[in-house]
Amino acid sequence: MNPFTERVLRIIKEIPAGYVMTYGQVAASAGNPRGARQVARILHSMSAKHELPWHRIINAQGGISFPEDAEAKGARQRDLLEVEGVQFTSNGKVDLAVYRWFPLDAEELS
Repeated sequence: MNPFTERVLRIIKEIPAGYVMTYGQVAASAGNPRGARQVARILHSMSAKHELPWHRIINAQGGISFPEDAEAKGARQRDLLEVEGVQFTSNGKVDLAVYRWFPLDAEELS
């Protein structure tokens, strides 16, 4: 497993209940500010195997990012976040000023 993937897994596992991070934020914290899509692929392929709290990763606008044909998974993500105390605004977004989590510095994660 490459070092970026290992750092992404570690960062996602450390997000506490009731908080979220964005795909880009995880990528930047793991050392690749342009790696948001890589984070999405890691979540898709490794969430079950590594028991990742995948539902705590949202888009930069504070929304849930799933294709329209995956509406049920988006609803599941929202349900999981709400159970943890994350509230959504009337337009279906998470207020990142309230719920965004910031991990340790990238150097400390290495």
